Amino acid sequence: MDITIGTQILPTSERQVRPITKLEPQQQWEVWQTAVEEAGGKVPSARVVSDVVQRIMERTKAPNPYRVGEVCQIIAKDNPDLRGKGGNWCIVNHVGEVSCTVTMWDGEYTVRINHLKPLNYLESECQQMQLISDRISRLRENENLEEAARAMLKYLGELKRPCLTVVEEKLLSLIEQEC
Repeated sequence: MDITIGTQILPTSERQVRPITKLEPQQQWEVWQTAVEEAGGKVPSARVVSDVVQRIMERTKAPNPYRVGEVCQIIAKDNPDLRGKGGNWCIVNHVGEVSCTVTMWDGEYTVRINHLKPLNYLESECQQMQLISDRISRLRENENLEEAARAMLKYLGELKRPCLTVVEEKLLSLIEQEC
């Protein structure tokens, strides 16, 4: 059922307006009008609104603020590829216009910049995280890696700090020796 005031079609659910909340009021109006037009004059779905928002953000995009080697935190949001990875650390290895390719403990992902949060680590901390990431990646490639070792690598890949404890370093070194 379309809800209208005069000739204005209004949203019928919070999901339809959620994508426009990060825009300025005038842009919100423009997005809604465009989405209604694309929906054939009816109340648009959240997907239609989100697509229009994405096009406007690309048109008015700010430069990508991230740099290669930076350690960031994943914000999973609405990206199904990142489900279960929210809060995990990653290292930026390629910077595009509106996205970054990042390395996580279990592989590489290309994510939009709104799926990243800078951790503001010092350069030395970023380098330390890169070394940890490289060590984990090398070990993950080993086909004979036992489940316990894989679980430990997953744990290390989900840390919320830029360094390993003494025990974590010893466990990682032990896994490296065994492989």
